[in-house]
Order: sequence, then C-alpha cells, then structure tokens
Amino acid sequence: MLRSAMLAPSTHNTQPWLFRCTGTGIEVHADPRRILPVTDPDGRELVLSCGAALFTLRTAIHALGFHPATTLMPSRADPDLLAVVRPLAERMPDQKVVRLARAIPRRRTNRRPFLSSVVPKPTLTALRHATELEHAWMPNLDAEQCRLLHDLTTRARRAQLADPAFLAELGRWTRLGANTRDGVPSYAMESGPADESWLFDEFGEAAGDPRPAPLVVAIGSLTDDRLDRLQAGQALQRVLLTATATGLDASFISPPIMVREARAELRRILGCGVWPQVLLRVGYGSPLPWTPRRPLEDVLLDTLISA
Repeated sequence: MLRSAMLAPSTHNTQPWLFRCTGTGIEVHADPRRILPVTDPDGRELVLSCGAALFTLRTAIHALGFHPATTLMPSRADPDLLAVVRPLAERMPDQKVVRLARAIPRRRTNRRPFLSSVVPKPTLTALRHATELEHAWMPNLDAEQCRLLHDLTTRARRAQLADPAFLAELGRWTRLGANTRDGVPSYAMESGPADESWLFDEFGEAAGDPRPAPLVVAIGSLTDDRLDRLQAGQALQRVLLTATATGLDASFISPPIMVREARAELRRILGCGVWPQVLLRVGYGSPLPWTPRRPLEDVLLDTLISA
C-alpha cells in the first residue's frame, strides 16, 4: 500500500511525504525538508503532492477489500501530520475504485507533445465528477478563457525564467542522471524545462498547425487553506487516475499557478470564486518511462508494531 502511495505525482518529483505505521493506522506527514523555497515558499505544492499520495493510499487500501477510514488534519499541535488512515473491516471493493488502483502503476506525468485525437466530452464529465467526489471543483473553460490563459502562461513562464533563483532551484531537480531516486531525469522530458514552446504551441494552436489544442482543465478549491489544498491534492490524483484508466495522459501547466501574481490573475480569469490549485493539459500521449522513487525506508518514520 505504501509503495503504491509513493507513486503519486509531486512537484519536480520531490516526493515530500513521510509515513508512520502504528497499531491502529497509517499516518501521512508532510516532509518540510523537501519544500521548494523559491517555487513553493508557502508549501502549497507540498500539501497538494501529499494529498495525491493520500488518495493513492486510500485507493490501494480499498482495492484490497478494506475501508480506508480517513481523518484529515487530526492534530493542531502538528500541522505536518496531514491525515491518519485506518483500514477497517473487510468489504467488497467497489470495482470503480479497483479500476483506479490498477491505473496507479501506469500513471505518468507526460511532458511530451500529445497526439491530435480529441478527448471525448463524456471523459471530461468523468474528470469533473472525479474532482467533485473529493470536494474540489473543475470550472468550465471557454475559448476566451483559454486564450487569456495561454497569454498568462507565457508571461508567467517568462517571469520564472528571468529569476536566477528559480533557474538554480529548477536545475537542482531536473536534468538528472539515470541513477537518481528523485527529481526529474532527462529521459522523462522531450524539451528542456526552460524550453516549453511545444506546450504553448499545442495549448494555443500555433499558427498554421491544424492540430486541436489539448484539453485544459483547472482544479480549484473554495478556500486556500491547508485543508482545502489537501483535498485538492486528493482530487488531482483521482482525476489523474481516472484519465489514466481511460487511456489518457496528463501533465501540469505550472507557471500560472506557481507565480503569485499570475495565480491571482488566473483566479480572476476563472471568474467563479474558486482558488486555482492545479492546471492540467489532458490528451493522448506516447509511452514514456516512469520517474524513479525513493526507497521505502527513506519515507518511513519510526514504526510501532502492535502485538
């Protein structure tokens, strides 16, 4: 179950989660040592990543025939303790959840250009439903909002690339060798992290390119507190596994989310009062290797085994 949880996505593949197994349940902790001080100064992305790991853990437990009773933010004294999951009595697993569990090892963050096939509308409906099941929201995006979002993404990316501190932090977590256990190795990227023109061309339908733009979806929350961020992270992973189960790939459109001023503008573009937490492009991609994960012992806190 823990190895499944560790396959969740995280910003720059930092894997900022820790687990403690006790006699009554599994604790999910944020690892503040793995925060990205430039990219994620307030730890929002860290909590989202841990939320994705939490949903994966819940899904793996359910697929084994147990109910994953979950308490969020159980300790005011320890804000890094994000959840406790208690596997309860055996039950017949929901086959929809089993389908999601089977998608866990197949999910990838596909940073390469997508194929021209259009995502069916019923699939978008399924993704929106997956978001709502985890108490988050997926606003509708019309053509004008997508145009504004394309422009905002371009400007936010330029702001990131003009920041030497951002480039230094990005460099520490990307373009890594094949033996690394975290970060984003070079084989997982087609274009470099500083050259994402292909994403913008797809996203904005480059001039003379007949390919349709990929599906762009936003995941938002009603507030921007730690609990809502944790729930948005769970919604993110449910959406990603739902997409994977239907043969789709996804990757993150991160500049408008990570640049503070751009995120405020993005909230105005969405215009529905939600706080944007995630932007995804969704489509049909080509196969690629999975990014590595740390050894299990590296993410385990002291373990208490009951008799």
